[in-house]
Amino acid sequence: MFLKRSLTALALAASMTGPGLAETTDPISVKVNMARILRISAPASTVIIGNPGVADITIQDPQTLVLTGRSYGQTNLIVLDAAGNPVADTVVSVIQAQSDTVTVYMGTLRNTLACEPICQPTITMGDDAGFSSNALASSTVVTQAASQ
Repeated sequence: MFLKRSLTALALAASMTGPGLAETTDPISVKVNMARILRISAPASTVIIGNPGVADITIQDPQTLVLTGRSYGQTNLIVLDAAGNPVADTVVSVIQAQSDTVTVYMGTLRNTLACEPICQPTITMGDDAGFSSNALASSTVVTQAASQ
């Protein structure tokens, strides 16, 4: 049976390998298009994400995981040690960062701006496709210019 452990607790606790840890089903959250470092005390050999379209996880080193939010929603995360024993089994919740964004509605069209320190177009799921395409094209031009 999998031990239900919050990766938040795993990231903060000094020693989580023993059975004395209280079980929890608190989800760990990450913002869409952002990454979060998770440190665990038991070395991870395998990580499994239920829906890789919602989140992605990679093993940076045996005790450091990188969780990236890809799309809004929830999925589960399972971490196994080298012997295939469960280290963690928890829910991952991918949320939108709202504190520095402004959403503009024009009829049925929606556009999102990142407003830190000034408002600039940002690519957000659910926004008008034309608006998002223009923001992506602008970002691509800047990226290409920086690589030259």
